[in-house]
Formats: sequence, C-alpha cells, structure tokens
Amino acid sequence: MARTDRNRYPPIDDYGVVGDLRSAALISHQGSVDWLCLPRFDSPSMFGRILDWEKGGYLEIIPVGDAAVSRRYRPDSNVIETLWAQERSRMRVVDFMPPALERSRSNPPASLRLVRWIQPITGAMDWVATFQPRFDYGQQMPQIVQVGPAVLRASSGTIQVFLEVPLAATVALRDGTAAITGRALPGHDAGILLHYVEKGRVPRATPASVIRRWLLDTDTYWFNWLRGCTYRGRYEELVHRSALVLKLMQYLPSGAFVAAPTTSLPENLGGSLNWDYRYTWLRDTAVLVNALLELGFEAEATGFLRWMSREHLRHPQHFQVMYRVDGSEQIPEVTLDHLEGYRGSRPVRIGNAAVEQLQLDVFGEVMETAYTAWSARRRMPAPSIPTLRSLVDMVLTHWQDPDSGLWESRSRQRRYLYSQLMCWLALDRALKMKSWLRLGSEKLAEVRRVREQIKHEVLTRGYDDRVGAFTQALDYPDLDATGLTVPLVGMLPASDPRVVSTVDVLKRELMHDGFLYRYKPEDSEFNQPEGMFITCTFWLVDVLAQMGRQEEAEELFGRVTEAANDLGLFAEEYDPSTRTMLGNFPQALSHLSLIGAVLNLEGRSRLRATPSPRRSRSTPGG
Repeated sequence: MARTDRNRYPPIDDYGVVGDLRSAALISHQGSVDWLCLPRFDSPSMFGRILDWEKGGYLEIIPVGDAAVSRRYRPDSNVIETLWAQERSRMRVVDFMPPALERSRSNPPASLRLVRWIQPITGAMDWVATFQPRFDYGQQMPQIVQVGPAVLRASSGTIQVFLEVPLAATVALRDGTAAITGRALPGHDAGILLHYVEKGRVPRATPASVIRRWLLDTDTYWFNWLRGCTYRGRYEELVHRSALVLKLMQYLPSGAFVAAPTTSLPENLGGSLNWDYRYTWLRDTAVLVNALLELGFEAEATGFLRWMSREHLRHPQHFQVMYRVDGSEQIPEVTLDHLEGYRGSRPVRIGNAAVEQLQLDVFGEVMETAYTAWSARRRMPAPSIPTLRSLVDMVLTHWQDPDSGLWESRSRQRRYLYSQLMCWLALDRALKMKSWLRLGSEKLAEVRRVREQIKHEVLTRGYDDRVGAFTQALDYPDLDATGLTVPLVGMLPASDPRVVSTVDVLKRELMHDGFLYRYKPEDSEFNQPEGMFITCTFWLVDVLAQMGRQEEAEELFGRVTEAANDLGLFAEEYDPSTRTMLGNFPQALSHLSLIGAVLNLEGRSRLRATPSPRRSRSTPGG
C-alpha cells in the first residue's frame, strides 16, 4: 500500500453528525458527508472516506472557488447549518435526516435518508456537488445512471440508492462518480436528497415546499423531544446538546442505543487501537438511559428495560455484553485490510470480539438504571421483574469470578475493582427494590450477606496502603481511574481518607495538562500511546464536587469542556498537546459523563453509578 497522506483527512474535530434514529451521517466542516451506513448504524458504509480517502466514498457540496465557512446546529435541534460566504454573496446548506415517525401525517417516504438543502441568501454563488458512493465499506463501485430529469441511480448487485438533484443543475457522470453543478440565487432553494431503496419505485422529484415542511417537522421533532428535559441551570446549553446527541444514538425500531455511530477511529494515530462501537452494550445503554432519566426522559428507560427483557427471554441462561441494534447476538469481528484507515491507522475493524467476554460490571449498571426508573414512578414494566431477578442470581453466582472488566481485557482476567463495585451496587439496588422484586426471605438474606462481603473485599483488597489508592484490581497495585468510582456508587463518602488519598495519587500519577489518563498506557496490554480519556476527567470533577472542592471541580470542568468541537460534540479521547480528538465520534459516554458532572456540580445528583469509560484497548474488539 502506498504511504498514506495523513493531511488529506480532516481532524475528527471537523465533523458534525445528523441522524434519523436509524443511522447517522458525519459531515465535515468542508461540506462533505464522509461517513454514512445504510440502512442502519451497523450496516456496511456507503460513504466511508473517513476510513479511506480514495476508496471510501463521499457526498460533498462546496462553492466553486474560495469561501469562508461557518456552521452551527439549529437551536434545540440535530439539524446542521453551514454558511458559505464569498465577498458579499452568501449561501447556506442545511443538512438533516428526517426521522420516520409513526402517526405523522407529513412523513417523508421511508426511502428518504438524507437531505442537503441549498438556501441562497445574498448574491450569486456557483456550487458543485460530488456524489461518489462506494458500497460495502468501499469494496463495490456502483454504476451511476440518470433515470429521470433530476434523479440518479447508483446500483451494484442488490444494493441501490437514488439521488435527487436540482432540476436546473448540470450532471456529469464518470467512473462511478457524479459531478453536479449549479448556481445559487436568492429565491431559488435547491435540494439534494439521498434515498435508500431496497424495493420500490424510483423516487420522483420533490417540490421545494415539501422539503421545507420536512425540515420544519424535523426541527419540531427534536424541539418537542427536548421539551421533556427537566434540567434548568447554569449549564443548560451543554446539557441540551449532550441530551440531543445521546438521543441521536438511538435505533428507534428496537429502542436500543449505539455507543458511537462509527468504527475504527483511532485512539492513537497510526496505531492499532481501532474498534467498532456501532453496537448496543448493556453497560453503555444502561448508563446512557440513566443519564437521560435523570434529566426527565422516562420513555427511554422504559423502552430499554423492555428491550433488555426481550433479549433475556431469547437466551435466559446468558446475557451478552453487547448486541446488534436489532437484538441479534452475532457480532463476528473481521478486519478490512483493503482500507488504509483514518490517517493510516490500521487495522480497520468491523464487529467486536468482546461479545463473548464476562464483564461483571454490566449487572450493576443495569440494576442502577432499573432502580432510577423505579424510584421515579414506583413501577416498572412487568416483564422486567424476572429479568432483574436473573441478574441478581448471576451476581450471587459469579461475583468472585475473574472477568475481563470494564476495559475488556483479553489476557488479564482479574477481579477488577470496578466489576466488584458494580456487583455490590447491583445487590444494593436490589435490596432497595425488594418490595417490588419479591426475592423471598432466604434470597434477601443471601443478598445482604454477599453485599457486605463484597464491600469488605473491596475495602481490604482493593485499596493498596503502599500505593495510597484504590487500584485497578483486587490484590494488584496498578493505578486506574476506576478508583474514583468508589464514592460515586456510594460505597464510601467522598470525605473518607482513602478516597482523598486516591484522588491525590491519581492526580499526581495519571493527570497531564488538566486531563486524566485511565491508567498508564505503557502498562496496558498493547503498550501503545493513547489520548486522555474524557470520561475519566469528568469522574474527577464528580468526586471533587462531592468532596466540597467546588472551585477546583468547576475549574477542571471548564478545562475538560475544551475537548468539545465547535458544535459541542465530544469524541472518546483527547490529546491536549495537539488539541485534537481521538477515538470514535461522537462518543455517547463522553456526553453522558458531562451530564453526570453537571448534576454533581449543582448538587442535584444522588449517589449513582456514573458513566463507565469505553472498553477499548484491551481486546481485539475494543
């Protein structure tokens, strides 16, 4: 393979995201859709230039000639506006994916997936759009033909998409690429619409008035959903954007959430720490739903518990740590060796080998979410009761087993501190819901006994007096930011001397330039550099706030929010030395960690399981 020209790839910071609750598109600051999988999040990519600049495919709209550019999300919406300016001429491109909603009179056709709406404002501006789809992660170059006066079809085998283009535009076709040129003049809005069609007719040209209505309906959907947020406080703009991003991660047909809409964006440029996050982890979804629930969004919690119960009924003897968005459990991991990877970061992976691991912490996060939902209404979906009883039994049976832990270790099965804390939390929450779960007197006695035994082992074997901190695993001295979660789950108060010492040690050993490493990268299984883990720094904000060190907590919170891009989006990691993002993007855990930190800063958050960092580095699957 030829040497990669890394400069061709925009920084991860350059991307924004739009979605329709089935999939999501990453759109660069330069006006290019460089990532989109259809028909859903975990489908093969159609536009994947972010993983291979030559082979991946893209859909770009830019002015002809140099132009100044700015962008924003429309207020309280997941619609992006990009403004182009050439001297005194201005043109706006509005990007959105209309959600397909039930019981809506003005729904667009099910085939419509992406709208790029060109709105001239002042003067005249020539523009060019490049349509270069590449199916199946860049492995298929489709044939593009014009099938109507304003409709193009790209097809390869059984896959086909249609692109509506403006009637007045000029189209040139060559080598699997369409170049579409036009002129923007005030009063002449123009739409470029992408349709994914498995079966059905060629879409007809859509009138501008209809596109405007779809845009209004899309804005209205996001605005109305956000009205359910009960948070009112100093950080409203940050909280609202994070809530909207989290909702954007939902696959509405099943109610499941993905950890991120991307795969293989690297944690180390040029390295191999590249994982596929387009799946539903029980851990991530539970914590994500819990964050939304604390903001007042109850429907997502109910939907998650029902989804989880359905999965439990399908295989009652075994909970996987992750599933596909439709609930299927087969997630084989393979590498796509034909792709060069983002800025030469290889391999590119799809699927996730961590699916078969034992990760005991999952039980605690699910039980915490169930408890939060139950606390809000003192009732839950009936099918959830046997599922949660089963989780209690699993903790009682397996809590002493070595597992792969939060970081999904491949070769270091241990009794990880975080896993033990979550087992304790699962039993603690079960006892708080005992009137609802009806475990019986013998089971309740066992739950109480084991809960206290777990606590004793965490406090005696998880805290290392020589190190002066809670460590990564029982009887091991390795430092890990998970030591911060001891007060966050409520096992100890933040004022406990062991917690205070842990904070001091982690700040001294794992902090750099205002951000916290999860652990020392050189001590990891892969022994590769990585960025600062954003969620871990938010954890430190949480603990400092609970310790009453408010000024220090707010200063650190301000520092970590610098890791967001201009649209308010966070990736998984951040390199403060280069001020660039690393890892999959946007990252749900980073955004829900921000919400948890805000609630702690304002004293609104009861003790709870805080967001858990990504699983990535320790397994082939991240």
